[in-house]
Amino acid sequence: MTPRILIVAGSDSGGGAGIQADIRTVTMLGGHPMTAITAITAQNTLGVSGVHPIPPEMVAQQMQVCIDDIGVDAVKIGMIGSAATAHAIADVIETLRNVPIVFDPVMIASSGAVLADDDTTAAFGRLMRLATLVTPNCPELVALGGEQAVLATGATLLAKGGHAEGDIITDRLIGPHGEIARWSGTRIETRHTHGTGCTLASAIAEGLGRGLALPPAVERARLFVREALTRAPGLGAGHGPMGHHLVRLKDWPGV
Repeated sequence: MTPRILIVAGSDSGGGAGIQADIRTVTMLGGHPMTAITAITAQNTLGVSGVHPIPPEMVAQQMQVCIDDIGVDAVKIGMIGSAATAHAIADVIETLRNVPIVFDPVMIASSGAVLADDDTTAAFGRLMRLATLVTPNCPELVALGGEQAVLATGATLLAKGGHAEGDIITDRLIGPHGEIARWSGTRIETRHTHGTGCTLASAIAEGLGRGLALPPAVERARLFVREALTRAPGLGAGHGPMGHHLVRLKDWPGV
């Protein structure tokens, strides 16, 4: 089976995050990536220099033509760009049945650049109500109103610990009735962390698209991210890209 993963996200000209990281992740895990680009960014490992949003109707059209012809087994939503685009995406998502949706609410780039304004953040509520899983980092979770605010939408929450202090990173999978699972690991010391959130969400979507349950899909995705971090090629003067292209499934027993 080749899972068909529809990725809705922005383009990163430096290739470390966004749609480029999503494509690399889904491809290396054995899925077929389809894309709906929400914005074009001018960025490198040092930061975001410019953002050019794609018109919402074009984002929706990219999604719909892929769904109509190829079909879809899972959807990953990343950088959105505007409130109007968020609602256009939601309009398409609402037509899908029994398709897992992974929503990574991208608000702040690794460089610190803000990628979602207040109106866009407010529109995230509609997407969270449609999502299977929401995957914010610590600052994004605060901006969304905290754990209970996310869980109130009906989505399951993956509260990521990468932005927390300490040498041990803990990610918690939380459902409406409490914690489902948690994973901890030693922090990998590297500045080449650009695209970790994009990569994790896309890897989870690929796993769900091939029929994995949520906990094993998250566990597999975390392993992919950690392997890609350790294989970062060391490009750029800032937050460089990870080594997606150097990770091999055959190196993972049982996967």
